[in-house]
Amino acid sequence: MPSKIRYLIHKAVMAAMVAAVAKGAATAQTPSPGSRNLARWELPNTLSPEGRAMAAALAAAPIPDPAPPLEAQRRFVADLQAGMGGELAKRYDVRVEQSTIAGVPVRILYPKGVKALGKGPILLNLHGGGFQADSGSLTETIPIAALTGIPVVAVLYRLAPEHPYPAALDDALAVYQALEKDHTASRIAVYGTSAGAALSGQLMARLTAMKRPMPAAMGYFSGSADLSTSGDSESWMPLPGGARTMTESVAGYVGKTPVDDPILSPLMGDISHFPPTLLVTSTRDILLSPTSIFARKLMEQGVDARLVVFDGLPHAFWAYMAIPETDQANALMARFLKARLEKTAGR
Repeated sequence: MPSKIRYLIHKAVMAAMVAAVAKGAATAQTPSPGSRNLARWELPNTLSPEGRAMAAALAAAPIPDPAPPLEAQRRFVADLQAGMGGELAKRYDVRVEQSTIAGVPVRILYPKGVKALGKGPILLNLHGGGFQADSGSLTETIPIAALTGIPVVAVLYRLAPEHPYPAALDDALAVYQALEKDHTASRIAVYGTSAGAALSGQLMARLTAMKRPMPAAMGYFSGSADLSTSGDSESWMPLPGGARTMTESVAGYVGKTPVDDPILSPLMGDISHFPPTLLVTSTRDILLSPTSIFARKLMEQGVDARLVVFDGLPHAFWAYMAIPETDQANALMARFLKARLEKTAGR
């Protein structure tokens, strides 16, 4: 990946997450995030040389203050997705198709040798971007499609603040139900990063409320299943956009819905029937706390949940960093999703 693109990625991620992806800042009783900025601490030797170099460059990159207008952020992130996506599509030999399912725009990612969705296994992706932009419908999907050999449908759901909750969830559900017409739930796996992880959990909660069968698996890659509170990891990092609390940081997405709503915040409801779940985060991830809390709660409820924590890397690094750890993360994610779909193939 060209060095110029690598340098710009941090700004893109910060811009895409000005709404804070899903979390809030530390409480008034703790030191300000600026005095506890873990991103600027010395990096561990456990990282690859490439990971150390890129993480250091990202931590040193200036964050625009004030943030650019939202539309400018979206254009910038879209340009980066297009550039990075084009490079990834060539590397992995994946075909990208723009389409519509159930009236919702989608991107369909076809791995080499696959020409149609057919009736076999399928992956449903809900991209990251702070609920306000698309920072992952290509970078989160192209490697996974290639590594699994399974087509991926990336939902281009409606964005906040123009379309607050439950618009994005309604779009995800509409596409999921349309896919169910040709694929049983056991032949579908759902995954997402950051805001997309939160949406994935919300989709499981909605399906639970509807008494619908669960998909074969969920990939929950750095998100929050409880938008009503903040965890310890948010006190380690400066919060994008200057938000002070959880409620403030997700206000554009939450809209008028109470933050403790059991579908908006699945930990407030019944998660005991959620599908086998892989959760991935990292030690310098602002959403480390909520991801690990969700993993523990799933396991306490008897759900097959597995938590993988990468060392020393920032939030959702696999979606924008061209480093060996990203290849490792994608391989873990793909292996889990494919294995679960193969295990449920006969159901």
